[in-house]
Amino acid sequence: MLNNKSYKFTIIDIAVIVFIITSISLFFSRMSQALDYNWEWGVIPSYFFFWDAVTGELKANILVKGFATTVKLSFWATLIGFLLGTLSGIMGAKGSFEQRFISRTYVETIRNIPSLVLVIIFYYFVSSQFLDVLNLDKYLRSSSQTLQQTIGLLFSGPDQINAFLSAVIALGIYEGAYVSEIVRGGIISIPNGQWEASWSIGLSRQKTFLLVILPQTFRTVAFPLAGQFISTIKDSAIVSVISIQELTFQGMELMAATFLTFEIWITITFLYFILTFSLSRSVAFLERKYALK
Repeated sequence: MLNNKSYKFTIIDIAVIVFIITSISLFFSRMSQALDYNWEWGVIPSYFFFWDAVTGELKANILVKGFATTVKLSFWATLIGFLLGTLSGIMGAKGSFEQRFISRTYVETIRNIPSLVLVIIFYYFVSSQFLDVLNLDKYLRSSSQTLQQTIGLLFSGPDQINAFLSAVIALGIYEGAYVSEIVRGGIISIPNGQWEASWSIGLSRQKTFLLVILPQTFRTVAFPLAGQFISTIKDSAIVSVISIQELTFQGMELMAATFLTFEIWITITFLYFILTFSLSRSVAFLERKYALK
């Protein structure tokens, strides 16, 4: 049974909190004294939202747009990684020799290539050799305003759609290699008795896998998968090298324009922390709620 008693702070907890607060205070103090740095936090909120002088409306500014792009990029990369990794994991665990060889080759190749290199390769190969041929950006520019807004909301605008898709594919393939090993390990961990029990009641091998083994596998690996998906958010920062206007890229652009180095990067760090920490706490909550009693 889960312990529902309220948490009580210990001396160690209080000491840790005091240490963190003191360290942060010393950091800002030393920055002001040693570097003679003048903090200008008052301008940071204007980079989140601003009032449009023409329409009089409150509109999203560069940091909010970058944050939204990071969320979209991470979501689609996670979806591709999950689908590709699940397929590869199944092939690696219960496939034929050829399927296991393909899965192993994919996993070992991708896991031994730096993610940054993979993103650059896909940007110059997939985007220039395939996506440009499809003329997707030209099609969007000539399409209706409603379609452009919908695609922009889900993916990106016409100017960045090719680069955005190549980044999503590269990240999805990279994360899929790690998801593959998680799923493969989950399938292998299911006892053989589950197979035998299913066969004894007349289920075929295929139905046994789909109805019995796979659901148990996903329950077993749900939280390691969630952790991998959280890492996708952090890995998404590397696509700034191909000028995807996500949070890190927008932060670099803003820093170059304002020279507010520390204010900008502390804000960017805080935004990433909010996104990843909220997801990790949600996963921890679900893990406690659905843990086997």
